[in-house]
Amino acid sequence: MQAPEREIRAAYGTSTVTVYQAYRPEIGLPAAREGRFPGAWKRDRMTWIKPSFLWMMYRCGWATKSGQETVLAVKIGREGFEWALRNACLSSYVPGVHADRADWQRRLKRSPTRIQWDPERDLRLEALPYRSLQLGLSGEAARRYADEWTVAIRDVTPLAHEVHAHVRDGDLDTARRLLPEERPYPAAADALGGSRP
Repeated sequence: MQAPEREIRAAYGTSTVTVYQAYRPEIGLPAAREGRFPGAWKRDRMTWIKPSFLWMMYRCGWATKSGQETVLAVKIGREGFEWALRNACLSSYVPGVHADRADWQRRLKRSPTRIQWDPERDLRLEALPYRSLQLGLSGEAARRYADEWTVAIRDVTPLAHEVHAHVRDGDLDTARRLLPEERPYPAAADALGGSRP
């Protein structure tokens, strides 16, 4: 069965959902050690969270890109995640979703979160024919993410390196078994900030 073009896929439980971010070690390591973001983490700028492990690997180059050497798995409360979805606007104008460009700009200006759909990636980081969610948090959403929604933070850089090593060796079956189990997230269509395809 083919995956829908736009569908949130994530590792989640009854009360939390896991999202990924990559940081320089000065931010990432203290965050993982303390289980919360340090004071140096800027709460007044937009931060992007990704429920897809492989999309994060594409973005950070398997934790090799400068400033993205530490990959974090951040468990956040599902209530917070769903609040972010409900209060989101698409990051770009889409005819048919928005009444017109001015309507989209008004929504964008007042929304604390942004939804962006990017091609999902396979183990070789090649684009797949369906899309993966990126969720941009700013203002109130970024502060709530850092100070209220975050339940646990884990450094998954060693996992990124291990999976990548198996991919380089051509052992995709072992690499696949190591991946976090991501499944469709039961978000209501109206909780996607006007992002329905």
